[in-house]
Amino acid sequence: MKPAADRPETGPPASSLGAASQHAAGSETSRDSHGTVTRGADTVIFQPTCSPVPLAPESVPMSPAPADPSLDVAAPTFTLLDRDHSILSFNERVLDWAHRKEVPLIERLRYLCIVSSNLDEFFEVRAAPHLIAGSAGDHKGTYTVESFERLAEAAHKLVARQYALYNDELMPTFATHGIHIISHGERNPAQRKWVSEYFEREVRPLLIPVGLDPAHPFPQVANKSLNFIVRLGGKDAFGRENPIQIVKLPRVLPRLIKMPAKVSDGKTLFVALSSVVRAHLASMFPGREVGDFSQFRVTRHSDLAVDEEDVKNLRTALRQGLQHRHYGQAVRLEVSASCAESLASFLLAQFNLPLEALYRVHGPVNLARLTQLADLLDEPQLRFPPYPASYPVALSPGQSFFERLQRGDVLIHQPFESFEGVLAFLREAVLDPQVLAIKQTIYRTGADSEMMDLLREAVRRGKEVTVVVELKARFDEEANINWAEMLESIGAQVVYGVVGLKTHAKMLLVTRREGKQLRRYGHLSTGNYNPRTARLYTDISHLTADPMLTADMEAVFVHLASQSRLPKLNRMWLAPFDLHKNIVAQIDALGLAAAAGQSTRIVAKMNALTDDEIIASLVRAGQKGVKIDLIVRGACTLPAQVPGLTDNIRVRSVIGRFLEHSRVFYFRNGEDESLYLSSADWMNRNMMRRIELAWPVTDPGLRQRLIDECLVAYLHDGRDAWDLGADGIYTRVDHDTHSGEAGASPVVEAHGAQAALMNRYASRGHLRDASSN
Repeated sequence: MKPAADRPETGPPASSLGAASQHAAGSETSRDSHGTVTRGADTVIFQPTCSPVPLAPESVPMSPAPADPSLDVAAPTFTLLDRDHSILSFNERVLDWAHRKEVPLIERLRYLCIVSSNLDEFFEVRAAPHLIAGSAGDHKGTYTVESFERLAEAAHKLVARQYALYNDELMPTFATHGIHIISHGERNPAQRKWVSEYFEREVRPLLIPVGLDPAHPFPQVANKSLNFIVRLGGKDAFGRENPIQIVKLPRVLPRLIKMPAKVSDGKTLFVALSSVVRAHLASMFPGREVGDFSQFRVTRHSDLAVDEEDVKNLRTALRQGLQHRHYGQAVRLEVSASCAESLASFLLAQFNLPLEALYRVHGPVNLARLTQLADLLDEPQLRFPPYPASYPVALSPGQSFFERLQRGDVLIHQPFESFEGVLAFLREAVLDPQVLAIKQTIYRTGADSEMMDLLREAVRRGKEVTVVVELKARFDEEANINWAEMLESIGAQVVYGVVGLKTHAKMLLVTRREGKQLRRYGHLSTGNYNPRTARLYTDISHLTADPMLTADMEAVFVHLASQSRLPKLNRMWLAPFDLHKNIVAQIDALGLAAAAGQSTRIVAKMNALTDDEIIASLVRAGQKGVKIDLIVRGACTLPAQVPGLTDNIRVRSVIGRFLEHSRVFYFRNGEDESLYLSSADWMNRNMMRRIELAWPVTDPGLRQRLIDECLVAYLHDGRDAWDLGADGIYTRVDHDTHSGEAGASPVVEAHGAQAALMNRYASRGHLRDASSN
């Protein structure tokens, strides 16, 4: 793969994206905005490294567009990249942040923990089909012996890199700052005495070792719980040998314990719970000799499967399913690197796992729990400087949202702008006596939510409150069930959407009496109604009083509640009805225009791209001459830059301080351009098995702002971006990939889009605060 600077240009300048709207946008032109987002950034160059993404086992034929049979001409069979390996590749890119020495030390540890948490979810959700196929000896289909072996090899390599980084770089660097996680062998007598007292006081009362014999079979071991397996010598109280003991460590105990200053010798010392238990194993088995032992942790398949067509009460069925989630099929076994072969083999047999599912780790078996270390340390110099999000620049604190939205729509770019703007909108609606009804979808909102408290207050004030709660939001099922029951108990109308479909759309609709008429005000979002993640994820919130858009929202709410036939919407695209076909049609229409000699462009930003039909349409359009840039944070199965196939398609992934979460789809044909925001990634599940929305941003100024901030800035990112090559390898970009183009900064060679946007909004907030004073 050639360096980016030497590759032939495959699309027009990024700064030409908004050509049709620059005059309407006033000072928010692409040239001016690009100068703003690059100002003040440093030039940082790194050696790019990332593993290739293997090809999927089967080829995918490119289906022609029904509207134009001539599109068949360039429709060869092509092979997609493997989705699961693409997910692992994404985690390699996240792990790169943990390797970066310019990143504060605690944040490097957090990125390491994020990868471990991501891998946990990967195994819980994606690994079982590969494991089943491998165990069954299948050699045909999507999941096979070969796919299982390839996936296991890739996962083992990633885990090995994690622990090498942890042991060889991160912990030694923490030591230079006087921060240590000390083992039993490193503790002095005073420290051992303190640990012993802690064990007797806090730990021993909660431990009950289980000896295995015919009356005591292997105990149920919960998903991702920490346990010890111990081999004992001698005989038990009844004269039997039964050598194997299992010790479960309760989840209520912290995995890291900070030692008091009186025994820390001026340092910041921690002990791991596993180390505390390990040091006292002998005392737990009086009269027996402790031989081999190891900590272990099993990961289980945890995706809830409920036959919605065959249950009378989905909420009850899911609550029952949650009780069994922790004891699903085992898919991974983690043990200490020193674990004896006999013990490892014993555990593999108990969990019915093959050798490839065994992960020997040089350190704690759950790196994700080390987030506790980051939380316990009071070392601000080892963290990112706090980023106080500015109040939305288009809003003024204390200003009426209803008056403001009558003048025009408002966009909030989170987390650069605060989610407080959304909460303030709902807060005003709840307190306003003229507001008669509030409708909202809930996908993820968290267990402690001010938004839920506001909805409860709205019910108390006599407003009609309708909430569409998605009970199947993965790993948030219990919180959502609890919110649903709470809201129902006080009189809110709670519905669970459509059987068989997840409601992933994000909508909040307020109906207000104004004189003799009712007027609607709406909020649409690419993300969730969760104030905590709104500080960590990039998302777009769109506040509007547009009567056509709010009428669409009302129609969707009625459809979800009543299951009635959906009327033709004015502006929205709704999955599973027309979102998928409209995206494909939009792409194919640009393909026709490009074939006719028109200048065309597609830039789409999303979390994942795995839908076969959309990919086929992109490849068709690219072969017709459409210039396509895809900003895909995570899994992408489209092979980019393949000569003769996808020459006109570039794929890049941007991994930054914040999780990229906004979905923005831009289409241009000559001077005619359109831009859609969406709750949906371009995945088959989003298009066919979810309620998802895409809606246009029609205001030229707001559209140009989105082009500048969500597309142009990321296409110019020369610090946090990775480009996907024809060989399936993601290569980290180390310079402004569009330097020298019209609108590019003549000074700055490389910038990170997120850092630049943080600077932009900080300065805008300061300017507004100064003007208000």
